[in-house]
Amino acid sequence: MDLRLLRVFKVVVECGGMAAAELELNIGISTVSRHVKDLETRLGLTLCRRGRAGFAVTPEGQQIYDETLRLLAGADAFRHRVDEIHQRMGGQLHIAVFDKTASNPEARLGEAIARFGLLAPEVALNLHVAPINAIERGVMDGRFQIGVVPGHRNSDSLSYDDLFGETMHLYCGATHPLFAADHATLEWTHIRAHAFAGLGYHSPNMEISRQVHLQRTATGFDQESIATLILSGRYLGFLPEHYAAGFVQAGLMRAVRPALFRYDCRFLSIVRRSPEPSRVTLAFQACLREAHRLESA
Repeated sequence: MDLRLLRVFKVVVECGGMAAAELELNIGISTVSRHVKDLETRLGLTLCRRGRAGFAVTPEGQQIYDETLRLLAGADAFRHRVDEIHQRMGGQLHIAVFDKTASNPEARLGEAIARFGLLAPEVALNLHVAPINAIERGVMDGRFQIGVVPGHRNSDSLSYDDLFGETMHLYCGATHPLFAADHATLEWTHIRAHAFAGLGYHSPNMEISRQVHLQRTATGFDQESIATLILSGRYLGFLPEHYAAGFVQAGLMRAVRPALFRYDCRFLSIVRRSPEPSRVTLAFQACLREAHRLESA
């Protein structure tokens, strides 16, 4: 019963309220409200405020939500262990991927998922998109079983597997002064004179901007936000070539001297080293490896 109530509370928080959670949980809003109230009574805490001012999670509710994620991850790990005792692959697998990966022609995540579906048809896949730091933290604490991120630094708590590459170019929007300028003689010293939008967490994006001494004057937390800042015409920013292609074709962006202002990065799959990943996790990691080895061959 406690796990059921916690699962309901988790969905309410992630949906931002009772009404949205009603659709996700496929139960009536009065039942959702009763479950949350029952949980509050059991815990002796007020987890959320609801009223005319709208829905809001209390500080205590946020702490309970964070602990719920850890508890449910542990429950999923328990189920995986039971499945392994029975020599079967079932339950759920949570995979987290860095954003704007689907349009990368080198990424073969779809092929890996198809392979895994044939191998373990009873496993329910849950695919998440998140920033690099959130994926790494989620894999470490068990909320995600496997992640796919750009390589930027290694942790002794994680195991890494090389998958595919990505090319990043520096872009300006259509109303930026550099859009119609001659780029032939541009150097990094010229770029430093312009406002730069970068990712707000440790990543290849942050590393390269520090190496070439770009001063971040606007911060984004995913590729979509960086693209929006570039489209404003006020900022320069790095984007994956495959993702920016649509904006370039529409005349909304231009790569700034792409032969110079660029960098390449590798995408890696990550799983935690301890406790040892489940058979399901290792099976999906193998499918990722096989799909990308096949492509590189």
